[in-house]
Amino acid sequence: MVAATRREAREHALTLAYELDMRCLDIEEFLAGLPVSPDPYAVTLVSGMARFRVQIDEMLEQFSEHWSLDRMPIVDRTLLRLATYELAHEHEIPVAVVISEAVELAKQYSTTGSGGFVNGLLVRVAAEVRADASHIEDLAE
Repeated sequence: MVAATRREAREHALTLAYELDMRCLDIEEFLAGLPVSPDPYAVTLVSGMARFRVQIDEMLEQFSEHWSLDRMPIVDRTLLRLATYELAHEHEIPVAVVISEAVELAKQYSTTGSGGFVNGLLVRVAAEVRADASHIEDLAE
């Protein structure tokens, strides 16, 4: 299934990554078992998140103040992992787009305070991994 937009691909990546996390599956096994091939960008995000998960989780633990990954709502944690992968490895996507999309998905699918939490944490991550994030404080809610 090919998504019409990158936003739809990110939304699909969220559902795939959520299922992957809940079922504790290997990424290749998981993708091979899907009845329909996902959008290529969704696969890029989920595969990249899985490949760099240890580094992503270390970074999220470093920048999340007083929040362990286990304490975070699973949707927030999943979105943060996907967006951190995108910020660190998909440099053609503007920082503001990555953060804005993750915040919107958090507001749509997670708790009341998730949008602000995701925004604040991703602003800190972006400042660390992106040279083009000098204006990043403008994104803080």
